Amino acid sequence: MSISEESIEKESRRRSWRDVDLRAVAPFAALALLLVVGALVNPNFIGITNLANVATRSAFIAIIAVGATFVISAGDLDLSVGSMVAFVASLMILFMNSGAIADPGLMLTAAIVLTIVIGASCGLANGLITTVGKIEPFIATLGTMGVYRGLTTWLSQGGAITLREPELQALYRPAYFGSILGVPVPIAVILAVTGVAAFVLYRTRYGRHVVAVGSSSDVARYSGIAVNRVRTIAFVIQGLCVAIAVLLYVPRLGSTSATTGILWELQAITAVVVGGTALKGGAGRVWGTICGAFILELVGNIMLLSNFISEYLIGAIQGAIIIIAMLVQRSLVRKS
Repeated sequence: MSISEESIEKESRRRSWRDVDLRAVAPFAALALLLVVGALVNPNFIGITNLANVATRSAFIAIIAVGATFVISAGDLDLSVGSMVAFVASLMILFMNSGAIADPGLMLTAAIVLTIVIGASCGLANGLITTVGKIEPFIATLGTMGVYRGLTTWLSQGGAITLREPELQALYRPAYFGSILGVPVPIAVILAVTGVAAFVLYRTRYGRHVVAVGSSSDVARYSGIAVNRVRTIAFVIQGLCVAIAVLLYVPRLGSTSATTGILWELQAITAVVVGGTALKGGAGRVWGTICGAFILELVGNIMLLSNFISEYLIGAIQGAIIIIAMLVQRSLVRKS
């Protein structure tokens, strides 16, 4: 190798490392900046109690966004997660209200298993419609979004479905309001789910296949990777994450309706993109996704604690955040 070739290779490696580093660090730098801004807006913002509450409230979106990281890393998109939450939660509550099992403990255990199975099945349906049906994921999940939301409206008859069993409510309540070694259960669940997801995405063959498929499905197929299976499993993981979010959602409110989970798909996708995962696929950052979900909740919390911006603009701010994140990603790609 000549001196000029060595110089070019070193420069290429330096630029590649710099871009990857920026994308990985940017969400955490933004989080640190938000913490400083929040502390300046309100001295109570930086307190442990407030931050723990913020992290707890971000649990639903954070866990769903972990599943979305797999789907997006594989080059797909799932717009049905909010409607899926409403549908799965409705079925869970209806089952617990049925009284099919007299023992409250066994009933709760069966309801949890049923919820996980239904969530995975919904994800599997999305995956098969996209891969076997050869429908664009945007269109496929837009369709299932309407299906899940419509079924929820039918099940609730346009109203709410509420958990009526007092014993089950008392038994299930600690799943959201309890703590493990002083750590709120939702935060512990976030850490556990993210840890498992990070291991799968970064340390397993399947995780490498997800990234390969997202980078180029054709190249992955020529390399012997079962592209459709990888994509379908990613949707199943998304469904499992939705089910886990439901398991935390039901004990918090004990009720669901056709309006449950509206715009959660936007928040989940925003968390993934803000966390550094490329929306076009081929790269996934699970811990960055959690950081992105926390950032979204912090933005809302700062708006509530300050008088500068109306809290009714939270949705607009979140929409602006995803646009800004996409512009930043595009600028980094052009520099690479």
